[in-house]
Amino acid sequence: RMKLAVACALFGLVVFSSIVEAEEKKLQIGVKKRAEKCEMKSKKGDTMHMHYTGTLEDGTKFDSSRDRDQPFTFTLGMGQVIKGWDQGLLNMCEGEQRRLTIPAHLGYGERGAPPKIPGGATLKFDVELLKIERQGEL
Repeated sequence: RMKLAVACALFGLVVFSSIVEAEEKKLQIGVKKRAEKCEMKSKKGDTMHMHYTGTLEDGTKFDSSRDRDQPFTFTLGMGQVIKGWDQGLLNMCEGEQRRLTIPAHLGYGERGAPPKIPGGATLKFDVELLKIERQGEL
């Protein structure tokens, strides 16, 4: 009985520590290039015009707006993009470039986005904010 109890306790610790480890992975935001002048910083509700390249941790590219020569447009903070973007693109200036390292729970989670993004993948995005459109302000 004692061996079973110890085994169960150890198993519980392993499961608990892996859960804690997964939760500790945080969004990392690196500024690659600052804007020359910043008259407006992005906030929730802004329409963002971005260029981006997304890669897996091993460097495999899975998507890029640059390859299509077509900026990606979405509304910040409205759940139109993965959580890592909604969080990682706040307070950004036009012309600024960032590198986002997004843990799976702020990206595509354990399901991934087959076929290009496996489950549990940490994603890296090189992003450039081309333009901010804000409603109701001139």
